[in-house]
Amino acid sequence: MSDYDVIVAGGGLTGTITAQSIAHYSNQNLKILVVDRNPATFPGRKSLAGWVCGDACSKEAVDFMTDRIKVQWTKPEIEHDVKGVMAFSPDKETAIPFDGAGYMLNRQKLPEIQNERCRKMGIELENEISLTGLIYEGQQVIGVQGTDNKTKEPFKKTSKIVIDATGVTSMLRNGLQNSTKVEKRIDRRDLESTGRYIMYFEPGEKDLTEFDPDYCIIHLDQDIAPGGYGWVFPKADNKVNIGLGVEKSLLDKRNQRLGKKDNVESLMKEYLHRNTAIQNAKLSNDPEDINNNSGVFQVSVRRQNDCMVSGGYMMVGDSAWMPKPIDAGGIGPALIAGTILGNNVVQAIEAKDVSEASLWQFNLDYIKEYGYKTAGLELFRRLVQQMTNDQISYGMKHFLGNMDVESISKGEHPDFSGLGKIGMIIRGALNKTVAEGLRYTSKENQWLVQHYNNYPKEPQGFDQWNKQLHQRLNESFTKIETFGS
Repeated sequence: MSDYDVIVAGGGLTGTITAQSIAHYSNQNLKILVVDRNPATFPGRKSLAGWVCGDACSKEAVDFMTDRIKVQWTKPEIEHDVKGVMAFSPDKETAIPFDGAGYMLNRQKLPEIQNERCRKMGIELENEISLTGLIYEGQQVIGVQGTDNKTKEPFKKTSKIVIDATGVTSMLRNGLQNSTKVEKRIDRRDLESTGRYIMYFEPGEKDLTEFDPDYCIIHLDQDIAPGGYGWVFPKADNKVNIGLGVEKSLLDKRNQRLGKKDNVESLMKEYLHRNTAIQNAKLSNDPEDINNNSGVFQVSVRRQNDCMVSGGYMMVGDSAWMPKPIDAGGIGPALIAGTILGNNVVQAIEAKDVSEASLWQFNLDYIKEYGYKTAGLELFRRLVQQMTNDQISYGMKHFLGNMDVESISKGEHPDFSGLGKIGMIIRGALNKTVAEGLRYTSKENQWLVQHYNNYPKEPQGFDQWNKQLHQRLNESFTKIETFGS
């Protein structure tokens, strides 16, 4: 007899949404435990620096969750409404809208409210538990083990299914023993170091390319945020979440090129300092921000794990590398995945079959809803990371048509209809290279989407499918490096 039907490892945003989804689809008939390493006062905290995040989420993802599992977010967990995201070229002459209307969330308030909801649904919560691994019986995961930090005693609980929502560096995934399909380790180049401040400020110059109370702003700039981007996300007319993300090897190259020794912290300070719309900024001392107002964190920027289930084990959110490759947005994909996963879990438990084959449907359902587009976006990210500021500005100005902007706003790979303009003069050899690179990623994306639509219906077909995927991706990654300046 198991202690629980389901154990959710990780009590952050993803873990608690997934637990509520399971409770919803089972009419609260399953015994669910959420285990978190944090004290109850800081539920779901990512690290000692707090809940380091851009805090933005699309309305579309929240609606997806609300429509299906009836979880509604209001104030105070939603701090501010935004009309969309605007991405600015390095020269600031071109802005592309993407992601539509959305919300700025309060990441310290949200998990408190989430936990309260969990309790009302009969979900049990265990805090201050450091999980070190999974418990197995043959080829099945049957529970979790670790240490209870309150009593220093060993912690062991069994369940029919364990959901891994423990984050990007998940020890449970890294040590997974019952699958050769699940990828255990992430490539260093698929991680970005991000850092941000939550601040109050006095308005400086009115400049909507630097701060806009209605829009989340993204700055693409290889000098300010090499391999990533800077962001200025409004939390009120005089409150901001401002930060940036970088890719380590590209930061090293940038430092070499400019003769500097910057790291994420020094870049953040510089980025804040040069923003003319934000004056006299001070870290927020609001009770709900005080333990969360500055920090640095790692986020993945690749497609989701090629396989997200094994016997008795499923992964979701950052553990499965779900943040969107192009902008590192992790909340939206996590809400979608957690919502879907609840249904898959309940179906497997009702069928009394929690084998890899029975849980496999989660891979298919997530790919159909969201995951089909992420590999193409990963390629696109790698191409943009190769470009200079001049190339990015030129490309955004000349190669993007209305159709492309529409696909970007839906979070999909653009087709670059602008490249097909008859007689368009592409100035300079470097911009020809950009045009070729964009054309190439667009063509590869079509293959990748098709390949994901042919994701194997059962585990037996996976190795062949995955081999083809990796062959194609490795060729593409090598080719993309030739488009670098």
